[in-house]
Amino acid sequence: SYQPGDLGGSASAAATMAPTSTTWLIVLAVCALSHSTNGQFKCPDKKYAQYEDNVQCDKYYECDEGVATAKLCPDGLVFDPVNRKVNKCDQPFNVDCGDRLELQEPRGNQLCPRRNGYFAHPDETVCNVFYNCIEGESTEITCPTGLHFDEYSGTCVWPASAGRSNCGEADAMKLKDGFSCPKDAQASGHGQAVAHPVFAHPEDCQRFYVCLNGVTPREQGCPLGEAYNEETQKCDLPENVPGCEDWYKDNAEVAAQKAAANAAANAAANAANKKKVSRTRK
Repeated sequence: SYQPGDLGGSASAAATMAPTSTTWLIVLAVCALSHSTNGQFKCPDKKYAQYEDNVQCDKYYECDEGVATAKLCPDGLVFDPVNRKVNKCDQPFNVDCGDRLELQEPRGNQLCPRRNGYFAHPDETVCNVFYNCIEGESTEITCPTGLHFDEYSGTCVWPASAGRSNCGEADAMKLKDGFSCPKDAQASGHGQAVAHPVFAHPEDCQRFYVCLNGVTPREQGCPLGEAYNEETQKCDLPENVPGCEDWYKDNAEVAAQKAAANAAANAAANAANKKKVSRTRK
């Protein structure tokens, strides 16, 4: 791909050659592809194309009819001159920036240091959680059990490959609300170890936690209108779960569901009674 800095050096070398007609043609051709002395990018021809900046990896030039327009990739992405697609901005781990080390000022937040990209958890001891950021909106992702997030590749890898220090397993296996799986193995009523123990949410009757393989916590929920019953380890009617009897009393959607269910039950009962009366008359 075109490298403005490299071609600029070639122009200087060509200028020292003897001024033959051939030499002047070479000089003119090289200068047409290089930066002008005032720092403005010059398009090599009138074709539509995009060219990288020679110092800033997320900056590029869009040439159309010989006119160059300086542009920036979305914050967090960098320009890939090798990519033949129209949109050449990509994740940093997919692009070799070489000497183009400068970047635009970040415009991120606590979970998204830049508006786009994959970023490690802000707590350095939490190595198995990372965030996928799209225009500043973050989605939390947890690596499969035993793997750590590697910012250089944007993937989950074995801890030895990630090479991260200060990884605390206790903190790494903790949800945002602070829940972590108990260290002691959980046993069933028959005394057998439970592979994926389940725990009730302390404040939300509809929610509960599942500890995958006993160590990796996941928050899950019952269907609307039901509550988690820790005794039966299943979702149940709220009236069957101590302390959750009135959990949905102010929920209009659940009230509408109950009304619809009652109406359907009454309709079914009425239909059954009509059939019974009809048979009796016969």
